Amino acid sequence: MPRTLHVREPRPASFWALACVFALFVLFMYGPMLVIFILSFQGPEGGLTFPLRGLSLHWFRQLAEGLGVVDIGAALRRSLALGLAVMACTVAFSVLAGLAFRKRLAGGNLLFFIVVASLIMPSIIVSLGIGLEFRLIDSGVKAVLERLGWQAALEGYGTSLGLFTSALGAHLTWTLPFGLLIMFAVFNRFNPAYEEAARDLGATPWQTFRHVVLPLIAPSVVGIGMFGFTLSWDEIARTSQAIGDVNTLPLELQGLTSTVTTPAIYALGTVTTVVSFAVMGCTIALVWLLGRRKAGAR
Repeated sequence: MPRTLHVREPRPASFWALACVFALFVLFMYGPMLVIFILSFQGPEGGLTFPLRGLSLHWFRQLAEGLGVVDIGAALRRSLALGLAVMACTVAFSVLAGLAFRKRLAGGNLLFFIVVASLIMPSIIVSLGIGLEFRLIDSGVKAVLERLGWQAALEGYGTSLGLFTSALGAHLTWTLPFGLLIMFAVFNRFNPAYEEAARDLGATPWQTFRHVVLPLIAPSVVGIGMFGFTLSWDEIARTSQAIGDVNTLPLELQGLTSTVTTPAIYALGTVTTVVSFAVMGCTIALVWLLGRRKAGAR
């Protein structure tokens, strides 16, 4: 029987045009990040541009010692704490909302549009509104304390603006819509027959969720957690007017761009980028482990 020869057809010119556009897009997106990464390893005499003047960890050491009056360590801890809090709240609220929206809710469509609307609202407007809201709360609390004559409490009261109050709320207006949309997509293709089988075997609603629903949606829940942390980690606009008297690491980095003229600013950018990639790497590894565990259970 004669052998069939498979002749590979040449790719059309449109393919190479689109490939060039994609390559330029990748270069435009990741090129600056790569340049900053390289320049952060300049020697002690290095500047903000090429050519490199030696290779060292000098600017990372200087970063650890501090940049002027800016406490980078404290800002880093605040950003990590806020990111973890946002991640936990985003996961919990998204899963609960996804479960709730599986049934028809009175006013559910309106509630959904209100939540998703925060994605298209200008971030700085959201931040200004939340900051104004908490300042009005401060005025109300102070007025009540003054009327009650509690002078000691009035003098000791500062502001309700803070990391885990107004800033947390501002970040959740950005992360929750993404988590909710992911949960909608997951439960839209979720087979309820698994839950029915668990109930037929005598499982309680909690046992059904714990042993059936949660393992099936676990990879998506991990992805929501990653979205929650990374979106909070580098958020500036929604934080700027809603955090009060302290700053997160992105706000400190933004402020340092106009005052620091050494590669230490690049070292700080490299640190923040490495944290983001580390979180994404941990997420991918966790999803892979969950997949292996599910395959082993089968």
